[in-house]
Amino acid sequence: MAYRAFFALPAEKFSTEDGQVTNAVYGFASMLINLLRDEKPTHVAVAFDLSRKSFRTEEYAEYKDGRAETPAEFKGQIPVIQDLLEALGIKWLTKVNYEADDIIATLATRSEAAGAQTLISSGDRDAIQLVNETVTLLYPVKGVTDLARYTPEKIEEKYGVDPGHYRDLAALVGEKSDNLPGVPGVGPKTAAKWIVKYGSLDGLVAKVDEIAGKAGQSLRDNLDNVLRNHRLNRLVCDLELPEDFDGLAWEGWKVAETNELFDALQFRTLGDRLNSSLGDKAIGQAAPKTAEVANVEAARLEPGSMKAWLDAHTGDVAIAYTGTFESGAGSFDSIALAEGGEALWFDPAQLDAEDEQAWTQWLADATRGKFVHDVKGFSWGADAAGWPALAGLRADTVIGAYLLKPEQRTYALGDLAMQYLGRELETAAQETNEGTLVGLDAAMADDSSRFEADCAAAGVIADLAAAQTERLADRQQKNLAEEMEFPLTGVLARLEIAGIAADEGHFADIEASFAAQAKDATDEAHRIVGRQFNMGSPKQLQEILFDELEMPKTKRTKTGYTTNAEALQQLYTKTQHPLLEQLLRYRDVEKLKQIVASLRGTIQTDGRIHTTFHQTVAATGRLSSSDPNLQNIPVRSEAGRDIRAGFVVGEGYESLMTMDYSQVEMRIMASLTGDEGLIEAFKSGEDIHRAVAAKVFGVKPGEVTAEHRRKIKAMSYGLAYGLSTYGLSQQLGISTEEAQQLSKDYFDRFGKVRDYLHTVVEEARKTGYTETIMGRRRYFPDLTSDNRQRREMAERAALNAPIQGSAADIMKTAMLGVDAALRSEGLRSRVLLQVHDELVCEVAPGEADRLEALVREQMSGAAELAVPLTVSAGFGDSWEAAAH
Repeated sequence: MAYRAFFALPAEKFSTEDGQVTNAVYGFASMLINLLRDEKPTHVAVAFDLSRKSFRTEEYAEYKDGRAETPAEFKGQIPVIQDLLEALGIKWLTKVNYEADDIIATLATRSEAAGAQTLISSGDRDAIQLVNETVTLLYPVKGVTDLARYTPEKIEEKYGVDPGHYRDLAALVGEKSDNLPGVPGVGPKTAAKWIVKYGSLDGLVAKVDEIAGKAGQSLRDNLDNVLRNHRLNRLVCDLELPEDFDGLAWEGWKVAETNELFDALQFRTLGDRLNSSLGDKAIGQAAPKTAEVANVEAARLEPGSMKAWLDAHTGDVAIAYTGTFESGAGSFDSIALAEGGEALWFDPAQLDAEDEQAWTQWLADATRGKFVHDVKGFSWGADAAGWPALAGLRADTVIGAYLLKPEQRTYALGDLAMQYLGRELETAAQETNEGTLVGLDAAMADDSSRFEADCAAAGVIADLAAAQTERLADRQQKNLAEEMEFPLTGVLARLEIAGIAADEGHFADIEASFAAQAKDATDEAHRIVGRQFNMGSPKQLQEILFDELEMPKTKRTKTGYTTNAEALQQLYTKTQHPLLEQLLRYRDVEKLKQIVASLRGTIQTDGRIHTTFHQTVAATGRLSSSDPNLQNIPVRSEAGRDIRAGFVVGEGYESLMTMDYSQVEMRIMASLTGDEGLIEAFKSGEDIHRAVAAKVFGVKPGEVTAEHRRKIKAMSYGLAYGLSTYGLSQQLGISTEEAQQLSKDYFDRFGKVRDYLHTVVEEARKTGYTETIMGRRRYFPDLTSDNRQRREMAERAALNAPIQGSAADIMKTAMLGVDAALRSEGLRSRVLLQVHDELVCEVAPGEADRLEALVREQMSGAAELAVPLTVSAGFGDSWEAAAH
């Protein structure tokens, strides 16, 4: 039942802040509470398997062989479930060499002998054989919440045989999950007909020669399997167990132990459910509530009363809003404010002049604290409404949740309310990926529903901000939130609202060029093969490459052999076949065509592209973008340069300026490791990769070849990204032996880099997390996983996190500094984009020199490292022309 819960509930929504996955525990506990409440048992026991080895595998080694390996995330929850059972006062049992079903069978037999009515909750159909007039099976139909009651009548209706003969039927049909093959061509209906006709499997076997047709022959051919199945599927009903029937009496749940465990697991509703459902079975003091029901005294705005309400609520005020927000534009439907248990609701479109003046003055007042859930979305709406930018942001609950759990996929307000407050929030609206309340459902479109939902949401945001602030402080992340991440939301909103001018005609031309190149590649591929085929069909490509052309097989998949880009590139390296050249060319230009098409599709009526920046997608802290994604434009290729040439200076400005960091990850690595050789290489002023290559290969800088430099660059950046030796060999097209030797030579020369990389993983294994130079934490529970693959993935990510995260912190610090300096100096120039390690700015007439000096100062001074942060600048009438 726990295993079913594991797959029924998404792991990303059920884990503690330090990374302990809890979905199986939560689902199992929720089901168990329902059973205890609904069935009111006097005796309870839970049985566990110890391993897959049992007396059954001694007879048949392939028993249960086909099952996938049990996920490490599930295994780690079993001891927690057992702790839960002990807190609930419930006995749990195991037995060496036997399965949990055998324990259940023995307990059911003893229970029946004691004259009790017995309920078995199990997802294993073998338990059907135990059902009788006093034993009922509760079998899960969906997840672990919908349980069907299997009585003798229900079983006979469903399977055509009574429970006592279900073993016979199962032996004939087989059980795929146990790797017990049945009789080919014989299904449940035929098996049931035989058992009814001959009375039992024994009766059928005695008359086996009389069974006619293919089914009869199939039965005779597979009779040994059937008899083996019948032996193995019999449940053992007479085990010696440490508890007798009376020892399983359930007295009730232990309040202190249960609450302590629920607190540790961050289950903030189950305690309430236990107390309300089974309060009469609580042992110890009354269970304290883990959360209060949302309770705000809500009022609608009376005309002319906005200033009075704001003046009366001098604490930090939470803002909840609904509306439609996309691609840097937005409009509000409703807004609710909450502070001190009181809420105020209004429709922004209906504000009179007096109320709007009071509202906008309060919005712009940095001394008046505000809590918002997704302030960036609010900023879009405020800009569209002509209001000033929100000042005085004290917390964005989306960003707070991200800092506490950066691997979480979504940060919707309803999910966070449950996660942090144990409170169910029924909003009138759906929620976006980042949590903004948008798009009212039709049923909720009336003012009454909006009013109640918005006020409840505002109350939740206020409480959620307080809960997150406390946890951020506990994790030493409060300063990071308040000094970097929260203020950055306003900077990003300004970037999105500004957008960047786009040359639609240029994009149309290069899209057509890429389409023509794709057609050329297609025509040439068809000529090589001698017929037309679908270039995008994996099935047709498999037939051509591996059957007709008999090329070396790639990695096997469920549908044949992989034809992904990486596999085709490796095949081309091996064979140099012209068809592969055209396939790879086709895929490259198709990808580029799609990139350009997406760019054209996002040009808005103002002639500008307004990308959306995301703070909560990359766990390392890096920013990402979407609609369009500016991170996927090729950096160094001619095609990438063509695309960037379509981003141009806007009307009223004289040029674009780009400024980017030089080898920022390498500089961070030199600073974090303290390696004198690496630091010296940077301070020499020479090309860093050439200088490092000279040291590794033991040659003078002037003797470093292009191949030397290429290998060292891949090695250096590979270290920053946690690249394995195998990955390095694949990237450079060299053997793993050569890659290992390269790594050895590198570390022999830069020993402190090797020491740091080892230390950072071992330290993270002890503490559970890594930290950047500015204190950003990332947790890695899989560093102690029993699953080698997951553990090694976590190790690579732990190597990467401090360097990548520090690069993100430096860029964010620079962006905050540039934004503040631009505003304090009153410049009209502005930042438009942040992509990778680069800022793209729009230069107002006459401000080029001041802007360059200002941005250079802020970027180079964003952090103090052991080596200087260097930046390069360029100017031009397009993003490409401004490259340097």
